Amino acid sequence: MDRLTAMRSFVEVAHCASFTKAAERLGLSRLQVSRHVNEVEQWLEQRLLHRTTRKVSLTTTGEHALTRCESILHETSQLELSSQPQTPYLSGTVRVAAPIGLTQNILLDAVEQFTEQHPNVVIQLFASDSFAELVDERIDIALRYTNKPADNLIARKLMSIDSLICASKNYIEKHGEPTRFDDLSNHNCFLHLERTSWEGVKGGEPVSVNVSGNIKANDLGVLVKAAQRDKGIVLLPCDLANPLIESGSLTPILKDYAIPTSTLWAVYLSRSYQLPIVRQFIDFLAGFWSNDIKADTSN
Repeated sequence: MDRLTAMRSFVEVAHCASFTKAAERLGLSRLQVSRHVNEVEQWLEQRLLHRTTRKVSLTTTGEHALTRCESILHETSQLELSSQPQTPYLSGTVRVAAPIGLTQNILLDAVEQFTEQHPNVVIQLFASDSFAELVDERIDIALRYTNKPADNLIARKLMSIDSLICASKNYIEKHGEPTRFDDLSNHNCFLHLERTSWEGVKGGEPVSVNVSGNIKANDLGVLVKAAQRDKGIVLLPCDLANPLIESGSLTPILKDYAIPTSTLWAVYLSRSYQLPIVRQFIDFLAGFWSNDIKADTSN
């Protein structure tokens, strides 16, 4: 049997939790997908899926098999890609989910350059600071700040991004500049999503402080505007912070504390990477962001 094809069907069923949805995505019949999954189970001599009339879920063995199958499919795609020249002519659509601030800032620059090189490519951007569901939302690539990508996804590191704690000069003049990390607990700190504490490192010693404020948002852009209006303090990745510091609209504080670096990853399902347009866009992003973004503390 074609074990790679069978594994692709198994992986798709596992992600969709449905034989019918998997068949639709693969362009196969439900019967073909079912046979493929049965072939994988026979090959491994293990039951990989619990099947009921309402639900399909992985067995414990199936969870382990899913990780290995995804790895095999990914390595196969890498081998195919390395043995073929880059396709000079690309067309089609790539659905990309990314954080709002990243999308509006440096991702838009990358997309503009990529689409100039490949005018028949359409990049659909889905901006949200919450993690997109790759299967349900049919996302080809998700860009995520995380130090540990999910085990059920293929991930490629794109770059590391420093962070800075910032406020406006008017806010500092009115409320005083924090000199110790603990001082932040006495200031109006704007919070992103459900975060309630900020971490830093000084002299090799980690520190943490619980922070609170009168504005919370799922969009860093909202918190930036509030900070620019002299209302409080904000913690920002440096792809957002550096231009604001350079323009003078915000200034970094607690500069002798290092904020833990975030890592930007491109994550995707194994089936997405089979598409040349997806592979080349990820390769393009890795080259476009070949340098990490360091903190600008010159001001």
